[in-house]
Amino acid sequence: MSTAADPSATETASRPPATPSTTSTTPGAAPAAPAAPAARNAAAVLLAVAVAAAAVNLRPVVTSLGALLDPVRDGLGMSATTAGLLAAVPPLCFAALGACAPGLARRTGPIAVVTAAMAAIAAGVLARSFTGSAAVFLLLTAVALAGVALANVLIPVVIKRYFPDRVAPMIGLYSMALSVGTSLAAATTVPLTDAMGGSWRLGLGVWGLLAVAALAVWLVVLFARRERPGAAAPAPAPVQAKLPILRSRTAWALAAFFGLQSTSAYGAMGWLPKIYHDAGVSESASGVLLAVVMAVSVPVSFLLPNLAARRGDQRLYVVVLGLCGIAGFLGLMLAAGTVPWLWAVLVGLSMCAFPLALTMLGLRARTPGGVAQLSAFAQSLGYLISIPGPILMGALYQRTGQWYLPLGLLALLLVPQMLVGLRAARARHIEDEAVG
Repeated sequence: MSTAADPSATETASRPPATPSTTSTTPGAAPAAPAAPAARNAAAVLLAVAVAAAAVNLRPVVTSLGALLDPVRDGLGMSATTAGLLAAVPPLCFAALGACAPGLARRTGPIAVVTAAMAAIAAGVLARSFTGSAAVFLLLTAVALAGVALANVLIPVVIKRYFPDRVAPMIGLYSMALSVGTSLAAATTVPLTDAMGGSWRLGLGVWGLLAVAALAVWLVVLFARRERPGAAAPAPAPVQAKLPILRSRTAWALAAFFGLQSTSAYGAMGWLPKIYHDAGVSESASGVLLAVVMAVSVPVSFLLPNLAARRGDQRLYVVVLGLCGIAGFLGLMLAAGTVPWLWAVLVGLSMCAFPLALTMLGLRARTPGGVAQLSAFAQSLGYLISIPGPILMGALYQRTGQWYLPLGLLALLLVPQMLVGLRAARARHIEDEAVG
């Protein structure tokens, strides 16, 4: 409760106490001194591994399904309307359930909530692979996405709370692992399915095993960081006050930035293979180009948060990434089949606005409680903003039969993305704006 919002109290509670036998039999013994730093370092490494393991599992829920959507539809007798709901469920879950994350974290602590989120992902992904009902499949997918939504919001909080002096490198690790999971699921789901006899149930279910492995790591973290009986209790800490976040212009700018970059990302991931194929690129090459888009973000996602955190603000990166996206989408619009790798790289760079947004979430609040509230607000509102984009792209393509207008729309939306990003990237803290 109170410790969920107070970093000093959390640090005290999570610091491994001295072993009772050591303190009772050899008080003041010299060899006992290095044990605490060593234990703290081991706990930090374990938590970093857990963060990476969780991040790898946050996108295969969606991308593995996208790769097998046609056989899933045929196997379950799924209507086009239900398939459309599957496309709309992720941002809806992220928006609705992400808003609940700060309250849950205040009650039970962010580590407990992220552990429960990993359990929801594992259960939903595994169980949906065995159902014969389209409605139950949709429900179980929503269960898994509920876990993704909670982890989306709270992993930056875990980083801010337990790694206050290493926020940027930990955000970089988280973002890189997220990109690895996205690329891995997109590139290997179909080959894995073929290798296992062509069953879409096995092709989807195998990603549940990856989530089970992440759950095991988080259970170890949860057990290791629980307060042990007999440990000295920390002094009562004040409950994190709920900030009037609607008064913060930075919070609104971050939400808009998050939503606009999500619009570009979902639009590109959903339609890029079709865009390339319509331009005369083979289906196999189109899939490889989508993998290139995602792979570009792997190293950049690790480096960018570290570089961005060193500056007083991040406006330079907002502009550079926006211009890369405009060049990439205009290149696809005018000459998708010419130097297609260049457009893929540029679009991939523009999608690195996501780790930049995560970095700014961690830098624009002073406390873990502030990060929790900012993350929930920006991500929930941002994902709502992103919902119409891919749908509008499909409608424009269906009406015109060309990609000029959809791609022009994505290029145009990068202009307001840069404008709100310039506001969000200024060196401000929402606590100062929200109460000022």
